[in-house]
Amino acid sequence: MLTNLSIKNYALIDNLSVNFKDKLSIITGETGAGKSILLGALGLALGKRADLSTLKNTEKKCIIEAEFSILNYQLNSFFEENELDFEKETIVRREILPNGKSRAFINDTPVTLQVLQTLSEKLIDVHSQHQTQQLSNVSFQFEIIDALANNSAKIESYKRGLRLYNGLVKELEELNKNQELAKEQYEYNLYLFEELKKANLLENEQSIIEKTLDKLNNIEDVKLNLLEAKSIAFNDEIGLKVLLNSITANLNKISLYSDEYKELYNRVLSLKIEFDDIANEVEKATETLSFDASELTKLNERLQLIYDLQKKHAVTSISELLVIQEELSLKITDVENSTSIISNKEEEVNNIATKINTLAQSIYKQRIKSIPIFISKLENILANLGMENTRVQFNLAHTNHYFENGKDELQFLISANKGSSYGELKKIASGGELSRIMLAVKSILSEYSKLPTIIFDEIDAGVSGDISQKMAEIMLQMSNNMQVIAITHLPQIAAKGQQHYKVYKKDITDNITTKLSELTDSERIIEIAEMLGGKNITNTAIEHAKQLLN
Repeated sequence: MLTNLSIKNYALIDNLSVNFKDKLSIITGETGAGKSILLGALGLALGKRADLSTLKNTEKKCIIEAEFSILNYQLNSFFEENELDFEKETIVRREILPNGKSRAFINDTPVTLQVLQTLSEKLIDVHSQHQTQQLSNVSFQFEIIDALANNSAKIESYKRGLRLYNGLVKELEELNKNQELAKEQYEYNLYLFEELKKANLLENEQSIIEKTLDKLNNIEDVKLNLLEAKSIAFNDEIGLKVLLNSITANLNKISLYSDEYKELYNRVLSLKIEFDDIANEVEKATETLSFDASELTKLNERLQLIYDLQKKHAVTSISELLVIQEELSLKITDVENSTSIISNKEEEVNNIATKINTLAQSIYKQRIKSIPIFISKLENILANLGMENTRVQFNLAHTNHYFENGKDELQFLISANKGSSYGELKKIASGGELSRIMLAVKSILSEYSKLPTIIFDEIDAGVSGDISQKMAEIMLQMSNNMQVIAITHLPQIAAKGQQHYKVYKKDITDNITTKLSELTDSERIIEIAEMLGGKNITNTAIEHAKQLLN
């Protein structure tokens, strides 16, 4: 429940702090005194958008704090999920800075407006006059029925399932779309893959072929030079082998005379051995050198194939062609396996659909059971509020469509007079009737919901006399289950409050300021008498006020 509201530098309020109690609290005041300012400030604390126009003094920041006692409302999980400290006396604070920036806090921890709004929805229901139009809103109608049906947990489970289902359906649609696109490319990709696979490419093949072709294309030059090299090496008179043999023999003869000669001999001997080996290789190369025209043709064709493939795929190496080959293989495999993948995804979708369909059916059955109970309660309360001929009808249809809260369509119809046909609420009921219907609905919901606080902002608009007395009794009864705060102009309702607050304006050195104070018993008598008869309070009004209070 709301235990304290503190407002600083907001609209006409300099500094205001008020403590609220449980049961039924009443707020009264003249038109323009600032009741709407109070609700506006509370709205900011609950997460509504703000701007600089809310600052009374634009050079100072605006601070609004609302303290709630939340121990008995099972909100621990919300605080855990949002990494907030749970306090049985929780304070939500909103600050609007002179530069227009806004900050929100829960128990001194900075939070986003979304988090603040989510918590606020669990703490308080602020009902203003225009919100009677919610009665024509299908979502609100479902909220009513589902509260009686105790469908909250099932609907949350259904919503989680529906989010999963929609995600899987989207994935399935994407798979089917990709499969269609892939199928269009499949034949061409398969052709490209088979062409590369048939080529049987090897990593270093291109450089080897290019070198071999370079040799074969210059075979005559190679042969001539090898023959000349062989002649120089093996000539009987001036060949390098003969000359090296002679040098070696000469140095061998004098190698015994000094280490220097021996070193020279060893070096020439090493040179001779190496040259003999080279000469033999040259001789062998000369003897084995041959030209095969068919091999040349074959190698040229192979190299041309490689060049053609590189040009087709816009690359310059065999390694890049092999990467493309692997990519094509994966694309082909994906298409060939896509039927299985899609089948598995379809099975996932069907399994989730079965689960949420079962939940939706259970939600529907609970709604069907709760509708007669709600209609009976609503018609009884409306009869007590002077609408004894009003009849209510809920048409609930289970469909094949997935909606946010199930698979049902709902129609709320009303008949205001005996024998009249049923019609839409907004077309049948007057403003005063809508107020009474909304109060009746809220009264029923208070038996089933665990909302700590409800604020009625002139829900009594358009009613008076005996009906207002009965509306007050309903609010009083509601206050047995929750904290009820009613802003009213009707003395019959004001007199039912366990505590009574008055909003008024005060001129302090030409500074008009809105104030709020709790009235004493004697002050209540004066306030209600004034509500009955105006500023000129008569003894009759005083007596009437006392009767209402008693």
